[in-house]
Amino acid sequence: MKVLLINGSPNRRGCTYTALSQMAETFNKEGIETEIYHIGNDPIRPCLACRSCGRTGKCVIDDKVNGFVEHAGEFDGYVIGSPVHYGSAAGAISPFLDRVFFVDYMSGRDSFKHKPGTAIVAARRAGTTATIDQLNKYFQINQMPVISGRYWNMVHGMTPEEVKQDKEGMQNLKILAKNMAYHLKCKEAARKAGINPPAPEEVEYTNFIR
Repeated sequence: MKVLLINGSPNRRGCTYTALSQMAETFNKEGIETEIYHIGNDPIRPCLACRSCGRTGKCVIDDKVNGFVEHAGEFDGYVIGSPVHYGSAAGAISPFLDRVFFVDYMSGRDSFKHKPGTAIVAARRAGTTATIDQLNKYFQINQMPVISGRYWNMVHGMTPEEVKQDKEGMQNLKILAKNMAYHLKCKEAARKAGINPPAPEEVEYTNFIR
């Protein structure tokens, strides 16, 4: 089993990385492999709403999103991490995730369906719960179980050293990783017992303008 941890911060080894590393360490102790993927600080263009991905299986904007979509399907669970910027997620991660999940859906891959996901955030002070809500919506629209901890999935601090001093926040990340590990192990046991995910249904689209 493998979990992909996505670092949505412009800083490769900042506060968000410190939080993700805490979870990766716990996953590894639970026998689960991990990879931390840094989306980087290159500009990420937003979705053009051209729907070309439905025909070609990839985004018409040929950047790291296409490579990530191919790579992400290999994993069994996902953690999205972001700093809080102006009360919401970091500037690059939103267009990145918009396109990743749209390409995955439109291409028919369904790489994320029925796989667990969770969001964690790092902040100096405020805007954390709004950012968690924002990131969790990617899971909720893709039939992904959202894993929770014992409190909101956040850490506080201006530097990695300060984040490590947030003992309650860091402890919750350990609990969060253990909860996801438990879910993954239960899912694997169910698979071996012949219990499969629900069969897909044909989607009925409803518009409100007649």
